[in-house]
Amino acid sequence: MPFEEKMTWVSLVVTLVVPVVYFAIMLGRLGDVPAADIHYQWPLIIAIGASIGLTIAGAIATAIGTAVAAEVRGRSAAGEIDRKDERDVRISRHGDLVGFYVSSAGVVAVLALTMLEYDYFWIANALYLSFAVGTLVGSVVKLVAYRRGF
Repeated sequence: MPFEEKMTWVSLVVTLVVPVVYFAIMLGRLGDVPAADIHYQWPLIIAIGASIGLTIAGAIATAIGTAVAAEVRGRSAAGEIDRKDERDVRISRHGDLVGFYVSSAGVVAVLALTMLEYDYFWIANALYLSFAVGTLVGSVVKLVAYRRGF
């Protein structure tokens, strides 16, 4: 499995876990408190920070695992991690482009919420959801391209 594909798996897992936990906490609060009174700012910042931190930690763990596996097989660890061919580049671009389109559609929905003067809670969470879904779709597109060909 190419290193780029492993990194896509890291992105997929982080993008699934962190927003699910965040939205579970936020939706749990919605049952008790009106949306305008929910303090979502710090949990949202923590979720974004956790996504960044977990992605970095996953990248480091993946690089270490790849390097160890390469050494066990008698190959160059740097060669395994740095190797990126034309197919990897095309798959990455294609997945990022599809994810961009999905995020852009979500941002249009956020713009509509803003024009309809919804509470900041809904606007901020819709924007976060838009980016999370865009990243998730982009990762899935990349993984499908790696598995089925591109």
